[in-house]
Amino acid sequence: MPADKRKLKLFEALELRAEYDARTKTLAECLPEKRENRGRFLYREDEVVNRPAPGFDMAKVRDEIAALEQKRRKLNAAVQETNFRNTVEIQGHTLSLAEALDLRKALNTKIGDLHAQVTGAAWERVIYKEGRDIVQESHLDYARCVADLDRARLEFRELNRKLRAASFVLEVDFRDE
Repeated sequence: MPADKRKLKLFEALELRAEYDARTKTLAECLPEKRENRGRFLYREDEVVNRPAPGFDMAKVRDEIAALEQKRRKLNAAVQETNFRNTVEIQGHTLSLAEALDLRKALNTKIGDLHAQVTGAAWERVIYKEGRDIVQESHLDYARCVADLDRARLEFRELNRKLRAASFVLEVDFRDE
């Protein structure tokens, strides 16, 4: 098979990886070890016993899970290779996709922190004590916090768009089923 017939676009590889995860989860939840804990806190008057339905072969399901897990590992390795091998331009800096993904994760965390700062800076604390109000002003400037959050969100949006655009161009060396 020619090498170009084996390649998937990065976005297709990510979708296939998610499909492998979903298929594995579905099959795993059919196995008795995953079913044991379901509903164990419910009161039952009659004892319910489960048995495998006709056509359900636990050994075959376990083999399918193992095969899917192996495919997922190989696909993930190919995706990671693509992420390390290719770059994207972010604010005048050239980063590998792997670095850009780490940056996106860090930016997302920063956005969460800045969100907390904005909501905290929006209010003063007023304590009524001994017939008078004691006002504890926020130590953060509300307008500055909002501006910082907006900048981080714009940076995240730009980064995410570049990563998404790259996923439609870059190829992963993995053959789809």
